[in-house]
Amino acid sequence: MMTMEIILLALLAVLAIPVLVLLVQALVAVSTSRQPVTLIGRRPKIAVLVPAHNEAKGIAATVTLIRSQLMEEQGDCIVVVADNCSDATASSAVAAGAIVLERRDEVRRGKGYALDYGVRYLADSANGHAPDAVIFIDADCIVLPGSIDLLARMAIASQRPVQALDLMRAPRGSSLKLRIAEFAWVVKNRVRPLGFHLLGLPCQLMGTGMAFPWSLIAGAELATGHIAEDMKLGIGMAKAGVAPLFCPDACVISYFPVGDEAARAQRTRWEHGHLSMIVSEGWPLLRHGIARRDRTLIAMALDMCVPPVALLTLLVLGAFAVMLGVRIATGVHAPLAMAAAIFGALFAAVFLSWMRFGRSIVSFGDLLAALGYAFWKVPLYLKFLVSRQVEWVRAKRDAD
Repeated sequence: MMTMEIILLALLAVLAIPVLVLLVQALVAVSTSRQPVTLIGRRPKIAVLVPAHNEAKGIAATVTLIRSQLMEEQGDCIVVVADNCSDATASSAVAAGAIVLERRDEVRRGKGYALDYGVRYLADSANGHAPDAVIFIDADCIVLPGSIDLLARMAIASQRPVQALDLMRAPRGSSLKLRIAEFAWVVKNRVRPLGFHLLGLPCQLMGTGMAFPWSLIAGAELATGHIAEDMKLGIGMAKAGVAPLFCPDACVISYFPVGDEAARAQRTRWEHGHLSMIVSEGWPLLRHGIARRDRTLIAMALDMCVPPVALLTLLVLGAFAVMLGVRIATGVHAPLAMAAAIFGALFAAVFLSWMRFGRSIVSFGDLLAALGYAFWKVPLYLKFLVSRQVEWVRAKRDAD
């Protein structure tokens, strides 16, 4: 009996690690004050790269908003990579004032290949005058005023990658499912990186709103075709000693697709990509960080190994149910007490995040109903075990 109890406690200790990481991030994010980032010095020359696949309906607005933040008379530019497009993305972007590159390759598909194509164009056309900083922005994003300048200046000042606050919003009048998804996104992309940022720790790259000094991105391995190319790039940078920084004062915003099929495809790509990185990179990175006594790598590994909140909730509830069964069957109570403590820590992390950042998105009653949202995603996680998505697939926009 004692051996079984020790094994169960050890398994629960493994589950407790991501919960405690999330709790620490939430506690710091909601309780620590910060000053807005202010950077002085010469404004760098900026190139903005926008990968776009069949984005004709929205690309002009994205280009126009980005151009309003550039100083083109000083050499800033915006480059749209129209990647395997079958619509008017290229002509719409040209009309809005962007430099447009059209890329055709039906085998090497995905955002990573498009970004690599754009970076190589910048290198080939630089003639000794490459941009100081390169910023990646997705074609469906709204870039809040001042964000481009702040990201570029921070990247140059730190000589590290810089990640903006990347928010996804549910359109007005959306279902509870989409509003819960918006809150979960806030936990993942606002609360967690902000908590680590305030502790002086790095963040993951999030796919859009990413700025790099030219010296870093010019030689980066971008054309991987990995489903989580952003997270993979950030881990690679961290291993090279230049882990990404979070810049909460710069912000990019996009909207969830409303259609069930589009939303399901988008979530599958994101979450299967994240889980694949946990499986392939999580333990090796943690082991590497411990061996080098590098708190940056350890922090990146621990952060990456926090699964999506819905999955973490399912795992914690499942563990509690199993330990309750063990308690009833054997009378052993320590595992059940530990499972209850883990559940309490998870609830505290989510509740604190909601109190500070989520009350305008969902009510407390909606938050309690999020358990249903977690169970709704069970097929997505089962699919990861039997038929995981490994290739990049663009989610259809509502206007497509």
